[in-house]
Amino acid sequence: MGEFTLKYFNNTKKFNEEVRLIDLLSKEDQTKYFCAKVNNRIQELTYTVFYDAEITFLDGDDEEGMYVYETTLRYLLAMALYKLNPKINLKISYYESRSLFGIILNEDIEVTDSFIAELDKKMHEIVEQNYPLNKKIVINEEAIEIYKKFGMEDKIELLKYRPERTVHFYECDGYYNYMYGYMTPYIGAIRKWKLFYHDEHGFLIQYPRYETKGEIPYYNPSPKYSKTLDASYQWAKMVGTDTVCKINHHVEESGEVDFINLCEAHHNNMLSEIGREIEKRIDEVRLICIAGPSSSGKTTFANRLKSELLAHGIKVIRISLDDYYLPKSEVPKDEDGQPDLEALDALDVSLFNKNMEDLIDLKEVTLPHFDFQKGYRVKGPTYKLEKGQLIIIEGIHALNEKLTYKIPKNRKYKIYIAPQEQINLDNHNPVSLTNIRLIRRIVRDYKFRNASCELTLSMWPSVRRGEFRWIYDTQEDADYIFNSLLFYEHCVLKDDALAILRQVEKDSPYYIQANRLIKYIKYFVVMSDRWVPCNSILQEFIGNSCYAETK
Repeated sequence: MGEFTLKYFNNTKKFNEEVRLIDLLSKEDQTKYFCAKVNNRIQELTYTVFYDAEITFLDGDDEEGMYVYETTLRYLLAMALYKLNPKINLKISYYESRSLFGIILNEDIEVTDSFIAELDKKMHEIVEQNYPLNKKIVINEEAIEIYKKFGMEDKIELLKYRPERTVHFYECDGYYNYMYGYMTPYIGAIRKWKLFYHDEHGFLIQYPRYETKGEIPYYNPSPKYSKTLDASYQWAKMVGTDTVCKINHHVEESGEVDFINLCEAHHNNMLSEIGREIEKRIDEVRLICIAGPSSSGKTTFANRLKSELLAHGIKVIRISLDDYYLPKSEVPKDEDGQPDLEALDALDVSLFNKNMEDLIDLKEVTLPHFDFQKGYRVKGPTYKLEKGQLIIIEGIHALNEKLTYKIPKNRKYKIYIAPQEQINLDNHNPVSLTNIRLIRRIVRDYKFRNASCELTLSMWPSVRRGEFRWIYDTQEDADYIFNSLLFYEHCVLKDDALAILRQVEKDSPYYIQANRLIKYIKYFVVMSDRWVPCNSILQEFIGNSCYAETK
């Protein structure tokens, strides 16, 4: 082996023998850092370097570092419960206020405050021992025997959908598990969490986030949002779509058409429920406000809601908030000095409220139209509502009371829309709540907006900041939360998504994100888009929507 150079912590050092990343750190730093970026590839701290490399050690300030922390925390949680009672069957999902929800599946075990205290104590005991996490590579047949030994039968079936013939287990003090993600080298690196009672079936666990610089964020209960997540999980459990394997079984056994119709019927039922609620309030409601994060399917949903309301004898018009943008010179600037088009102050809120008031009062109103080529508003369409006719608005600020401050609350019906992805790879490995939105956007942007995967990924952090700033705090004020997830959509999007994601080169700054999405979506079987209805929310992202020209 020849001489090679490593650059890290503003140092440049030469080596003649291979070196583990963790051995480049002081003993104190070995639990401070969770992983490292080596020539733009995420590696565990046990990784051995034997070539020229630039190394960045990642801690709680970094998104990738916190992915490793959260993965290891889930391992610690499962390990502690196994040590307390090997018969306990735990399922972990993502939940409100950026927390994890631990569900005890055993019907004969009740979660109590003393149960939580005992679990918390065991987790701290394991951490204090600072056991190493030893990676062991075994063939799938041996993995099956390990899963059986530790009561993890749910993990066995997923092996069928892995192209790899081996499994990377992690062993810690005699306990084995596989968490589909990188881990810290020692369990003692996991020192921050908050564990508390939720109900007799489960508990919540908060953990540090990179958005809060490695600290545990403030717990902000969201009853309506959590109720929607619970409903999503219960419906998925009832029809058998709460895991990747069960979704694949629907495709393989029930057939594509039946599976698509099942999921679309669920959307139809929710739309019908909204239609009935609005019909009951038709004497007071005049403004329907629709908001949700990026790639939630807001445009298609608004069109389908319009059709649903027509079926109830209710006429509507749709008004775009984009037409109320101020001239570019008057738009506030963001922290980078660029026009902040997501800010509420980028809209002419006063004019919007005046127009809405006049329309509701059945006055004839000429609305503005924003000409994006000219950069300012021009004369738009003229409307005069009939008695009982409603207005639909859709946009990032639609649920914000500051946008519609002159319209009384009882005159508004607010709808929050987002895909609530309560799906697991297996009981210990939940799927990120934002993954499907990002997959949707990558496919749509590439196919219809001439945007590369890297461009979409580069914009995603800014999109997410805008969502946290303007959307999530308003969801609890919604009259209805619509779950726009279609459980079959992963299978339809898979081929396009993989082809686009695999175009990201290994030296790209976005390779890490692209590779993580590849690892997630590869487990789904492939479905044709042949039978997807033309009015499906999914068509907004794959391109055959019957609403493509609808304004």
